[in-house]
Amino acid sequence: MKLRIAPSPTGKLHIGNARTALFNWLYAKANNGTFLVRIDDTDTERSTEAFKNDIIENFKWLGIDWDEGVDVGGPHGDYKQSQRFDRYQEVADQLLSEGFAYEDKGAIRFKVPQDGSIDFKDYVRGNMSFNLSDVEDFVILRSDKSPTYHLASTVDDIDYGITLIARGEDILSSTPKHILIMQALNSSLPDFCHLPLLFGPDGKKLSKRHGDTSVEAFRDKGILQVAMFNYLCLLGWSPGNDLEKFDSELAIQKFDLNNVLPNSAIFDEKKLLWLNGFYIRTTEQKEFEKTAINQIEKDINRPFFSDELNRVSKILPSVQERIETLNDLTPQIIFLLDEPFVINSEDWDSVNSEEAQSYLESIREKFKVLTDFSIENIESIMRETIKELDIKTKIGFQATRVAITGTKISPPLFESIYSLGKETSIARLAETIEKL
Repeated sequence: MKLRIAPSPTGKLHIGNARTALFNWLYAKANNGTFLVRIDDTDTERSTEAFKNDIIENFKWLGIDWDEGVDVGGPHGDYKQSQRFDRYQEVADQLLSEGFAYEDKGAIRFKVPQDGSIDFKDYVRGNMSFNLSDVEDFVILRSDKSPTYHLASTVDDIDYGITLIARGEDILSSTPKHILIMQALNSSLPDFCHLPLLFGPDGKKLSKRHGDTSVEAFRDKGILQVAMFNYLCLLGWSPGNDLEKFDSELAIQKFDLNNVLPNSAIFDEKKLLWLNGFYIRTTEQKEFEKTAINQIEKDINRPFFSDELNRVSKILPSVQERIETLNDLTPQIIFLLDEPFVINSEDWDSVNSEEAQSYLESIREKFKVLTDFSIENIESIMRETIKELDIKTKIGFQATRVAITGTKISPPLFESIYSLGKETSIARLAETIEKL
């Protein structure tokens, strides 16, 4: 068994193409088959090396590897269509000489028989039948000698020995044309599987109207590889038993193209974010800390200082419980870094009051004489002071939160103060007392 994915490097890797590649990869793995990646770059004007690199990089990031093809080699050169124009010309000439095609205004058209039908069984859609009377003669070689998709893709599938073509259902109407070419070349026919397209939550085909739908865009949003892999698997397929969270090993073990649903799959970013947050919360603490530190250092464009690392490590378990994506990390811990400390003036104005000032002054004095600056002692002092001053908890705690972290949105308050440390906490409280 041999499957393939054939992306065009005319844009960044789209979520839909990534899902198609993943399903091909899973089925090849599940059946001890071969998975091949080739680059369909006959559109030489729009194809770029940068887009090709983006496709390869994001396949690898998703955990998709391949046995043959671009970047890994094999018996068929560099697996780029732009290097195979002579081969397509050769096949077009053969079809022309054998009466399967004819010249038309400098182009070459395939001559479709008038009678009969093309019949095949589709893994997802079952028995398919196309009347040849509904298929018009189609161009296989343009007048500028460039091949059309019908010719180039079909010749590649024959030459590379592909035994199962699994691709998007938007190609379904072209499949009879490809089968006609294969029959004319006395080639054995592969199996076919046409996967449902991805739709947005609005019920329309996933496109730019739904935002940037490239894999890179979701990586930039802080989506974990395991979450993206898991979620793409669920777009039209399920391992059963209402299981939503699973790893690649289980996916390979359970995957079957015959079980892909024929109806369009809905790509719901909210569901992806929920799954991503679930993965973050359930990641082993040391592994999360390593991932988090890498992300934050990337965001601030420098390595941590040792004191910063100590402070951040204290707060990370609390942050891990609260975030949905890796991009949420740095805003949560920025107050712990040796960067200029800035208080959100709008947030401060909304919490500043005479009662708040009294509270900040009182806990600052108590913090100064506290010998054991533990989370428990910090909480005890702050709650006792609320009672002593007879003020609402929200008034005291919100003012403290803004004074310590610079904003009303932060990790848990007592943990934040503890992570920041005694001296810096006292200094920040001083800055906001009778200030701003």
